[in-house]
Amino acid sequence: MSVTRSVVNYFQQLMDRIQNRTALVAVVGLGYVGLPLVVEHGLAGFRVIGLDDNPVKVDKLNRGENYIADVSDVDLKRLVDEGRLTATGDYHDLTQADVIIICVPTPLTVNKEPDLSYILSVADKVRTIMRPGQLVVLESTTYPGTTEEVLEPILETSGLTVGSEFFLAFSPERVNPSDAVFKTHNTPKLVGGVTPNCLSAAQALYTTSISEVIAVSSPRVAELSKVFENTYRAVNIALVNELALLCDRMRLSVWEVLEAAKTKPFGIQIFEPGPGVGGHCIPLDPFYLSWKAREYDFSTRFIELAGEINLRMPYFVLDKIGRALNNREQSIKGSRILLLGIAYKKDINDERESPALKVFELLEEAGAEVIYHDPFVARVKPHTFFSREIRSVPLTAETLRHQDCVVITTDHSHLDYEWVVEQSRLVVDSRNATKEVRAHRDRIVLL
Repeated sequence: MSVTRSVVNYFQQLMDRIQNRTALVAVVGLGYVGLPLVVEHGLAGFRVIGLDDNPVKVDKLNRGENYIADVSDVDLKRLVDEGRLTATGDYHDLTQADVIIICVPTPLTVNKEPDLSYILSVADKVRTIMRPGQLVVLESTTYPGTTEEVLEPILETSGLTVGSEFFLAFSPERVNPSDAVFKTHNTPKLVGGVTPNCLSAAQALYTTSISEVIAVSSPRVAELSKVFENTYRAVNIALVNELALLCDRMRLSVWEVLEAAKTKPFGIQIFEPGPGVGGHCIPLDPFYLSWKAREYDFSTRFIELAGEINLRMPYFVLDKIGRALNNREQSIKGSRILLLGIAYKKDINDERESPALKVFELLEEAGAEVIYHDPFVARVKPHTFFSREIRSVPLTAETLRHQDCVVITTDHSHLDYEWVVEQSRLVVDSRNATKEVRAHRDRIVLL
């Protein structure tokens, strides 16, 4: 009888604290996903604490300084000044948290297998400070089964039982950096709980800060839904990238073909080709799904082929650059080449998995002298592709004129491409950023 009372008390106590906004909400990982969540929960009336192992981020937040473009400077500063938002690097500061949301990276290993080391590290620390009545939510994109097969057993080594003494759910992040319309608060939120009480607690939490919350039957459904969303994009990008390869062979403009195709008012959604795919989701999630599928003796041939095509695109860009230079009786070796854009998509400061980095590496391996300009990414630290730090150079007329070739690898919207073309000898445009440029079209080579 006492056990039943304990179950009811822990759950009801948590629900009461969420519904009356007295719960302390903690978010682990303060990047593109975590920081917007911290702010949204703060704006919903909760006291919030953000945890990150990067002391620079922690110090900036505690001074009320923002570093994520999709977060309002004013909202962040106000929450800090009111004492509703604090940041820390110490897990012991989460002891009193009623809610712990995990938003850490889930990269791939060099062999394209899931790397859960960040989740494992956080789980190992969280289990040591857990107490009855807490809700833990995983938001990191991962393969189906991670919440229940990996995270749950680690947290239960705290001595607490899921569904009665603590509550566990998965709710995938759906962040689209630089999106002018869909932000954290108005993007529908999927939630899957390990038990009915886990689901109810997670629903109650997100309903306070997100405009629409959609419950699914299990964490696995939520995990697979998220992976499928990005696999859908990866497959369609691969399809249009393969079309670009075919159009190149047929001496047709893939951009003209796509413009013609999009005139159909039904039955087609147009994706655009480019130098590859980048970011923290699209290049990774299909491999998570393929890896998990092998556990069930299932081969995801379609998905794996899409990954192969997208990985091929930086090599195709290299080939285009080589042919463009050859037509001017030059070779890549010894040429001076400027990459315009190193971020994985336009108007953001994130270069993770950016195909521009691979293009940079391939050009250097081919003997080119390579530099880059990106108004959003001032420097790239030593990386998979580089043993040294590289820095953005100023974009001046002199710099452009000095290059044998300028390669548009990221189509940042505020750059004056007409001016870029006017000042350059040769432009290889992998993003169709120069589509509105009328003068000097003979200098432009499209993907």
